Amino acid sequence: MTAPLIISGPHTHTLFTVSRTMLTVSAALAPATVFGLWQFGWPAIFLFLVTVVSAWLFEVLCLWIAGKPVARFAGDGSAILSGWLVAMTLPPYAPWWVGVLGAGIAIVIAKHLFGGLGQNLFNPAMVARAMLLIALPVHMTTWVAPVGLLDGPGFLDSLSITFAGSTAYDTISGASTLSHIKSQIGAGATMSQILPDLADLEARFLGFVPGSLGETSAALLLLGGVALMALRIITPVIPLAVLGTIAALSGFCSFLAPDRFPPPILHLTAGSTMLCAFFIATDYVTSPVTAVGKLVYGVAIGALVFVIRTWGSFPEGVAFAVLLMNACTPLIETYVRPRVFGRTRTGKPLPVKSPKGGRK
Repeated sequence: MTAPLIISGPHTHTLFTVSRTMLTVSAALAPATVFGLWQFGWPAIFLFLVTVVSAWLFEVLCLWIAGKPVARFAGDGSAILSGWLVAMTLPPYAPWWVGVLGAGIAIVIAKHLFGGLGQNLFNPAMVARAMLLIALPVHMTTWVAPVGLLDGPGFLDSLSITFAGSTAYDTISGASTLSHIKSQIGAGATMSQILPDLADLEARFLGFVPGSLGETSAALLLLGGVALMALRIITPVIPLAVLGTIAALSGFCSFLAPDRFPPPILHLTAGSTMLCAFFIATDYVTSPVTAVGKLVYGVAIGALVFVIRTWGSFPEGVAFAVLLMNACTPLIETYVRPRVFGRTRTGKPLPVKSPKGGRK
């Protein structure tokens, strides 16, 4: 007779179960996702569904190969959320196999090769994003302007776009905000010349700009992040550290050379800044657990995002910044530890007072 599989301590009672947490995060992502799917139409809907379903199927396959209870672990929502986040990083008109490949990288390589849920060193969605960006730079940097579900390609044309690679559709191609700035600055233009070509602040903040689903509505992503903090699913330390560092560094550089560096509001509303701050960097498994560790981690991510955007080869640096700091999380945890009760921060026992007030 085999021993039953113990999932957690028998006396542990909490509302923050894995499935409940995954469901809450998915609900917080839903407004921005639905808005993005409406903006980019049927091709984005098909790609999103293919990516999420593929992630769940890869999860089932890996659990079956590992001999783990498929029904129990595949139903916790973690694979669906990972696939969801991968889909949020893809160009909306990318072919179906890009979504399948991204889901496979996230679930098989970044998650289960490390041992499964809770054992992965790197954020699965960001591993998929980085590997796809390096291996498929053209597919991962081809953007279209959001024209809306009703004004975009029809159902049958969208099937051809996603599953047959058709380009016979009447839409407007365009670079994302960060891509446009990167290319124009590289060509010698100044920010005063570039800014008139960009959508206004309201359009960028609401999401009426080219980009992935995770680069559209900063407002709805911010709203979802605030909801997660209010529900105590995440703490404010990492999001505030990421956003504050990006704003501080971009503000300082923009103050020194306003024609060379974009202003802080552009960094905060463009790209995947909000998605990173609230939904990526706050991943329980790959981020530190102490408050000081979270602060160091968030500040470093914000600094790396700004550095890569400004001086790196890629216009968006979220994936690389998060992965670099995921690798540093064990080091941060080693040097930033909470004090153990009865001991100093160096681990030595605290002196014990005698009943008469002296010390032993």
